[in-house]
Amino acid sequence: MFSKPRQIKKYRRKGRNFIATNKIKPEQWQISNREAEQALKIKGYQIKQIKKIHCLKHQVCISYWDAAGNVCSSFFSYRIFGRWQKEVESLIYTCQALKEWAKINYVMKHEFAYYSYPTEIEDALRAALENRLQVLKLTIQQAVYQTFY
Repeated sequence: MFSKPRQIKKYRRKGRNFIATNKIKPEQWQISNREAEQALKIKGYQIKQIKKIHCLKHQVCISYWDAAGNVCSSFFSYRIFGRWQKEVESLIYTCQALKEWAKINYVMKHEFAYYSYPTEIEDALRAALENRLQVLKLTIQQAVYQTFY
């Protein structure tokens, strides 16, 4: 007789992804038709030609003709693009202290939990985080040894 109250998503705190923290600004990217077509084909879409690309703050709207000749339009995450991977890797490799690395690692854990990444990109970013951590630890050890000797 009575319907169940609809479930409301829990409040998410701001600043838990790279776009919200203004570390990456993908709305300023000039995504080419070729780049968008390549990303959508990797996602499994049958693309004949890209019609229009409109970059928003947190996602990109892409209109395209599919293999049957129909015009399709949908919103996609910036995380499907190779450029996203390059931007995140540059953030990882430019951090100079363990504290900065810890903040990036925290955001990456949230990213991996809430957003779907292609497996290749996720594996590459995890490897970059681990590599940077090892470099930072080694740098700290060298600094400690140099101060004592």
